[in-house]
Amino acid sequence: MDPVRPDWLIARPIAHRGLHGPKTGSIENSMSAARAAIAANYAIECDVQISADGEAMVFHDYLLERLTDAAGRIDARPASDLKAMTLRGSSDTIPTLREFLGCIRGRVPLVCEIKSRFDGDMRLAERAAIDVRDYAGPVCLKSFDPAVMAHLRANRARLGIAHIPLGMIAQADYSSPDDEWSQLTPAGKQSLAQFLHWSETRPDFLSWGVRDLPHATPHLLRAALGLPVMTWTVRTPEQVTVACRWADQMVFEGFRP
Repeated sequence: MDPVRPDWLIARPIAHRGLHGPKTGSIENSMSAARAAIAANYAIECDVQISADGEAMVFHDYLLERLTDAAGRIDARPASDLKAMTLRGSSDTIPTLREFLGCIRGRVPLVCEIKSRFDGDMRLAERAAIDVRDYAGPVCLKSFDPAVMAHLRANRARLGIAHIPLGMIAQADYSSPDDEWSQLTPAGKQSLAQFLHWSETRPDFLSWGVRDLPHATPHLLRAALGLPVMTWTVRTPEQVTVACRWADQMVFEGFRP
């Protein structure tokens, strides 16, 4: 299948989890953060996690403690409970992906990250695909998990997402003790770091960690294959300079480019 690389993927800076922080009074991945990004004409990046009853919820963490007064795993709660939870320090609640899309209404692009525990569970990937397939605005899906992207690519026709760009998120090293990589084997970490999943994932775009730029992988994918490269998460003037040199667009936080 030919790649899906529309111009809007890299046409404007992308607000990391929406435009949030003390200056906006908005919490990450909230409706308020989305509205603030829209008002400033930025694209929006968000994360989705799965609820106990299979809904795609716009929320970054696997646990609820950091951003709510509840505790435990987000995937242990049904969507009705999660939608009633107030995000700490705001009046916003946790939205479903469908509600988030309804808030944006195609006014700016949405880059949606499918979170994964690298356990082969494709329920969230399929739910997110179903949620976005009939959306009228610009939207794309991405993940750190090659299995998720390979599954979506192999099932594009069945899921009705042949028109939706699919991207890989990657970085140069996965040896940190981050819980996100705790389920990966050494061989799995090596495969991710060396992009050995290329033949299965065949991404339409790449989202690469700014701390690992410049690097051969994004350079070759960008220069040799024409793959659009966005870089995350840009927070300093020095990182802006790196992003402008080695990527096509930035996912930013903490300032306005």
